[in-house]
Amino acid sequence: MRSTVVAGGFYEAERNLLEEQLNECFSGVSREENADIVGAVVPHAGYMYSGAVAASVYAQLPKADTYVILGPNHQGVGSLIAVAQDTWKMPLGEVEVDKTFVDALPKRIIDLDETAHKYEHSIEVQLPFLQFLFDKTFLFVPICMSLYDEETTREVGEDLADTIAQIDKKVILIASSDFTHYEPDEIARSKDKYVIEAITELNVAKLYNRIYERKVSLCGLGPIAAVMYAAKKLGATEGKLISYATSGDSTGDRSSVVGYGGIIIR
Repeated sequence: MRSTVVAGGFYEAERNLLEEQLNECFSGVSREENADIVGAVVPHAGYMYSGAVAASVYAQLPKADTYVILGPNHQGVGSLIAVAQDTWKMPLGEVEVDKTFVDALPKRIIDLDETAHKYEHSIEVQLPFLQFLFDKTFLFVPICMSLYDEETTREVGEDLADTIAQIDKKVILIASSDFTHYEPDEIARSKDKYVIEAITELNVAKLYNRIYERKVSLCGLGPIAAVMYAAKKLGATEGKLISYATSGDSTGDRSSVVGYGGIIIR
C-alpha cells in the first residue's frame, strides 16, 4: 500500500476539506465529456495554484476503465522508467492499479518498481480529481520517468499504444507536468506559448527543438512526449489548449512564477 506524500500540503488531507477544495477547483467549469479525447496534459502544483487549470481538463475527460498517468521523477529515486502496481491510499479512498494493463506492458524499457513512486507527488496529485468525478469506477497505471530523451519517450509511447491496442478497455493517457519555472510572468507566458504550440500540433521533434532553443524549464517533458507519441499512434491528430495560468495569478507576485497548462489531445 502506497501512502500519500503531499496530502496536507499540495491538497487537503481530510476527506471533507478535500471535497470542498475540489468543488472550488471545479467552480465555474462545465462538465462536458469529450469522447474523442485520447490524452491530456495537466499540472501538478498545489491546488491553490494550478487546481483550476487541472479541473478544466478533467471536466472534459470521458469516463474510462483505466487512466495511465505519467509523471516526472523529481526525487531521482528508483528505476529510470518505473510502473507500480501497489494500491494507493488517498484521502478520498483507495485507488487500485490496473494490474492486467501492467502485466501486458512489454517491459523492454518500463520497469516494475515501487520505490520510484514512494516519494513522488506528480502522479499522486492527479488522483483526487479522478476520484471526485468517477468515485471508485476506474483503475489507474502510474508511470514515473527520469529519462527524457526523445528515443526513450518514443519507446515508452509506442509500448503504451501497443498495450492499449491489444486490451479491450477504454484507456486515457495523462501527462503530469508544470511548464516554465521561476521566471518573470511575461517571459514564462511567452516561452510556454511557444512550447504549447508544438504540443497542440503533436509535433514531438518541434517540442524538443523549442524546449532547447528557449531553454524552457518544463519538468514533464518525458511524460508529455511519451503521451504525444502514444496518442498519435492511437489515431489522435491534434491537441487543444483548454486553460493556462501562472502562479502569479494566485499570489499576485509576477516577478518569479511557474506556468500551468491544461491541454487535451484527440
